[in-house]
Amino acid sequence: MTVSDENRRQVLYWRLLARLFDPEEQASLESASVAIVDDLGLPSLLLDPSVSVDSVVQRFPDLETEIDGLMAPVADDRSGEVRRAALVSKLLLNVFATGSGNVSAEQLARWQSDAGWFERALGCEPGALRGRAAATGAGGGSGDAGGYGEGGAPSFGAPAGNGPGSGSNVNLGPALAAIEADLIKRMQLREVLADPRLAKKLTPSMSLIEQLLRDKDNLDGVALANAKALIRRFVDEVAQVLRTQVAQASTGTIDRSIPPKRVFRNLDVDRTIWKNLPNWSPEDERLYVDRLYYKQTAKRVEPARLIVVVDQSGSMVDAMVNCTILASIFAGLPKVDVHLIAYDTRALDLTTWVHDPFEVLLRTQLGGGTDGTVALDLARPKIVDPRNTVVVWISDFYEWREQACWDGFSAIHRSGARFIPVGSVSSGGQQSVNPWFRQRFKDQGTPVLSGRIKKLVTELKNFLV
Repeated sequence: MTVSDENRRQVLYWRLLARLFDPEEQASLESASVAIVDDLGLPSLLLDPSVSVDSVVQRFPDLETEIDGLMAPVADDRSGEVRRAALVSKLLLNVFATGSGNVSAEQLARWQSDAGWFERALGCEPGALRGRAAATGAGGGSGDAGGYGEGGAPSFGAPAGNGPGSGSNVNLGPALAAIEADLIKRMQLREVLADPRLAKKLTPSMSLIEQLLRDKDNLDGVALANAKALIRRFVDEVAQVLRTQVAQASTGTIDRSIPPKRVFRNLDVDRTIWKNLPNWSPEDERLYVDRLYYKQTAKRVEPARLIVVVDQSGSMVDAMVNCTILASIFAGLPKVDVHLIAYDTRALDLTTWVHDPFEVLLRTQLGGGTDGTVALDLARPKIVDPRNTVVVWISDFYEWREQACWDGFSAIHRSGARFIPVGSVSSGGQQSVNPWFRQRFKDQGTPVLSGRIKKLVTELKNFLV
């Protein structure tokens, strides 16, 4: 890169920083940036933060291929640094300069679209870093984008080179999710929901669903119907991803105490050939088989019981949504008896609606305190056959009655039931789990599970199926 190119790139980034911290234009930086963009043969619309990336790409379709993977790791190519700086500046400004004040449905939809382009530039599928795909550990793109790093915190492999975010891993998922949550909080949501035209422009996200669940008791008529439709859409989208993960996860362990059935479909051809190789006759060019070997396929015969206990306080909404949907999927499997309990300072048995997570979410009430002893009172009678029961307890474990809750948890574990404490299975960042409980669960041999929901899926499928 020449000195001139380096200076031009710096002008573009200084202009970006100036606009991020102050929406007012700096005349000298603006005029210099316009001259640079024109010289690059790029449209001046790139410098206008009020114009969406969609609009720019629609008018200049060739830019789509340039934006895809723009910030993903690439070999050192300094010849196009100035052009990349112009495109990157557009993405960063549109995503991170969100202003203040009320936000309309159109503005939220535009931001979500721009964030999708930003994720594409990072080498991910739209939504992978901030939304449903990351929430369920199914992010696309290069590397492990949208995945979880040490301690369950989402991490992203930043691009190498000289662009923004170069070098080591950075946590972009939580930052994007936080911006989206802030935009949703600034919306006049009730007015938007009351207008079908505006409501259709809303894109379901975890932040939006949380707002709808908090406000559902204050909605009626058209607004309530639109809110339910958005919740249903979100539930269906997450359920589709989770069903795929359940199907792909390893099935339960083989019961090797049961001899394999000596039928053709269980014949282990590879092992049979290997074990009989000493019987190969070079003269006849034949393998004489003395013994056939069969695969062991026997698995669980008795129905297993899954008891899911969900802390419905506001801090756990993302884990609650994911695990409620997951419970409904396991409830649809044969020989799995699923029970669902939600609690704050009171407990509610939602087993009747466990097959329909949409109905479960409508019956939950976010917020309030946390008293796990009331949920223990409902869960304990359901543990009839401890050796055949798994209890999944989803909470941040900030309890009013710590010792009483711990005594109940350890009693379940000592009974022989499988106890799985879950702190976070979402994209919202590291879940804050009460360290008092975290250490005791670790000492007990049942550490708190946090991070990708795939981990929970595998744990449950190995036990239940």
